Amino acid sequence: MVLGKVKSLTISFDCLNDSNVPVYSSGDTVSGRVNLEVTGEIRVKSLKIHARGHAKVRWTESRNAGSNTAYTQNYTEEVEYFNHKDILIGHERDDDNSEEGLNTIHSGRHEYAFSFELPQTPLATSFEGRHGSVRYWVKAELHRPWLLPVKLKKEFTVFEHIDINTPSLLSPQAGTKEKTLCCWFCTSGPISLSAKIERKGYTPGESIQIFAEIENCSSRMVVPKAAIYQTQAFYAKGKMKEVKQLVANLRGESLSSGKTETWNGKLLKIPPVSPSILDCSIIRVEYSLMVYVDIPGAMDLFLNLPLVIGTIPLHPFGSRTSSVSSQCSMNMNWLGLTLPERPEAPPSYAEVVTEEQRQSSLVPIAACDDFERALQGPLFAYIQEFRFLPPPLYSEIDPNPDQPTDERPSCPSR
Repeated sequence: MVLGKVKSLTISFDCLNDSNVPVYSSGDTVSGRVNLEVTGEIRVKSLKIHARGHAKVRWTESRNAGSNTAYTQNYTEEVEYFNHKDILIGHERDDDNSEEGLNTIHSGRHEYAFSFELPQTPLATSFEGRHGSVRYWVKAELHRPWLLPVKLKKEFTVFEHIDINTPSLLSPQAGTKEKTLCCWFCTSGPISLSAKIERKGYTPGESIQIFAEIENCSSRMVVPKAAIYQTQAFYAKGKMKEVKQLVANLRGESLSSGKTETWNGKLLKIPPVSPSILDCSIIRVEYSLMVYVDIPGAMDLFLNLPLVIGTIPLHPFGSRTSSVSSQCSMNMNWLGLTLPERPEAPPSYAEVVTEEQRQSSLVPIAACDDFERALQGPLFAYIQEFRFLPPPLYSEIDPNPDQPTDERPSCPSR
């Protein structure tokens, strides 16, 4: 009897989205199929799946123990989120090579369905970092007598959703800093920086509106800039390893001495990046917006505004609510940047109320009871008569100014 051969062993997932990418969240059911193609007839002890999710960190540090000795210290830590095993064909024991209890699989393609549920507790988002990762995978193992097992592992993605439509992530972020440059015994004027963004939470693909004012009273040429940074933090054995990466940046115009630059919503787009990871005990991924002034020959003046990159974008209602609140507070702070020097006059009365509207308002209302007859008395006629009368003429000069007195203090000249 000629034994058959395994031509292919593959794993496919039943995707929950239209993009055919296996993406899941805590509490979801992960389902799929193990596809087995054989040529000829084979005898199988078992076909198993093993699903696992875990976060793991690892790095090494070299340390000196004396003048001539050195050693390497390893730092590792692991957190397991779930561990699921299932048998699709056969039995549990694979360590014997007996011919009893074997399953015969005929030539052709065969599919074996599997399904398991992710934990309801929060899971860390899938991530690949410099010194650690968060991975989720399904492994299939085909065991046959007198042969090495055939194994295949396939990863899937898990997103722990972050909804940016929460009050804490819709609140504006702002800051102000100032720096004075000194060179030996000479001191130049200060460089001041104020910056603000309308909220803390964003999703990849959005653009951050930056409102800032940079004033250069020093003797040097400076350049205002902004950048988004990702900070990866890894924890093991009481130690922490940190990696900071540039995500996106922009550059403003150079400012000479005595000049001021204002950003009225300068846009900085967020590229496709991993969401923030805030709930994992050994890996954290955080973001920040740095608005800073590049000062040649001196330490930069910078502001760090925290960001959270989420997975659930801003809802239209949340957008309007946050826009109203943020614009209200923003307009109070940036009032001098947006208001014209002199207000415009209001529209004339003829532009608002037509003559037909005024005449129609004088038509008496038909009386049907005592109350309506009372309303047709002199008082109601007075109200109707003056309902559409034009307001007083607009004037920027007070027709009845207060009389100045000698006791009023005078405003010092600037």
